[in-house]
Amino acid sequence: MPATKKLRAAKAAAIRHDVKDLSQAAEGQLRIEWAAREMPVTRLIAERFRRQRPLAGLRVAACLHVTTETANLALALQAGGAELVLCASNPLSTQDDVAAALVALHQIPVYARKGEDNATYYRHINQALDCAPHLTMDDGADLVATLHKGRKELLPGVLGGTEETTTGVVRLRSLAAAGRLRYPIIAVNEADTKHLFDNRYGTGQSTLDGITRATNVLWAGKRVVVAGYGWCGRGVALRARGMGAQVIVTEIAPIPALEAVMDGFQVMPMIEAARVGDIFITVTGGVNAINIEHLQAMKDGAILANSGHFNVEINIKALDDLAERKRRVRDLVDEYTLPGGRRIHLLADGRLVNLAAAEGHPASVMDMSFANQALAAEHLAKSRGQLEPKVYPVPKELDQEVGTLKLRALGVAIDTLTPEQRRYLGSWEGGT
Repeated sequence: MPATKKLRAAKAAAIRHDVKDLSQAAEGQLRIEWAAREMPVTRLIAERFRRQRPLAGLRVAACLHVTTETANLALALQAGGAELVLCASNPLSTQDDVAAALVALHQIPVYARKGEDNATYYRHINQALDCAPHLTMDDGADLVATLHKGRKELLPGVLGGTEETTTGVVRLRSLAAAGRLRYPIIAVNEADTKHLFDNRYGTGQSTLDGITRATNVLWAGKRVVVAGYGWCGRGVALRARGMGAQVIVTEIAPIPALEAVMDGFQVMPMIEAARVGDIFITVTGGVNAINIEHLQAMKDGAILANSGHFNVEINIKALDDLAERKRRVRDLVDEYTLPGGRRIHLLADGRLVNLAAAEGHPASVMDMSFANQALAAEHLAKSRGQLEPKVYPVPKELDQEVGTLKLRALGVAIDTLTPEQRRYLGSWEGGT
């Protein structure tokens, strides 16, 4: 083994980790660099962080999807001086070569293996928490929940945290409403430069990508049922229509349902959609959006996929109970045969199909999401001791900074207000 490789191997061995195969590090590094091409905002923040070191001396426990884009966030945090430990926020989302590269080439402790079981998943979360973090970064709130339920002795040392996704924000607001949240958390998901782009364009493209990779299905002419018309549902519906599908939306809230109608989609209850749909995609953030009565109504060959954070949006237990036979027919495709011979196909065990069967969101949209994560971490570091234990939005100035940097990176210029326009907008006296 060449001397350089021996040195790297020795360094990797000294870093606490549980990854699949460190020999994949070189391949993972190439993919990290490829993603970096589409992440100019994160790169600019990393360059400033390297000069200013705003996170120096702070330990960060991050429970995120271990992907090429997350790796670029991790490197930005490291450049800012943070001592980072990373674990996976979903058992099927880890890119093993990326995990290997972070350990072997960047000396970042990582606890993540694609396909890990539930026990290993939570063991990894606890191993990340063993660093006694000053800051937490979460995607779905499993790390924060574990910290509040089982590792309470660490809470006094936590300055703040961030949350990446809708489901996690809902959980954290529930924790705060119960008076049990012990430190301030910034809801990165609420930033305009996150949910307007990541949730809509990222989820829309990556969800269809994952389903296509898993099934090789032709979208044109299919009846695609999208459960939920939030920002993620909007993106999925838009992309499915763009591929030639006939899109049906199901909703529980009147305003999003009305919006879907005016966007040109059919809207109906799930029990009606179940009878005609070919492909079903859940993005509700809730539980049992597809339930036993819907499964019983579906036609032969229906395909079920979930792009909500947790694998609870499809009632998998009901599907198991209904089925007379289950078999794996393709990677990540399970065929359930019901009485009478009807077959229903579940993708990726009901987990996030865009990460389990594909590579997750394109790097270009994750650039803005993770820029918000980095700036929110810096904001928490500067605000230590000044914030109450509540869930906060991303400060508007940080959101605007991310948007400005992204436009600059894209080579797009916009207008600015003239002094006259500022005076007019600040006055009440003008009228007809």
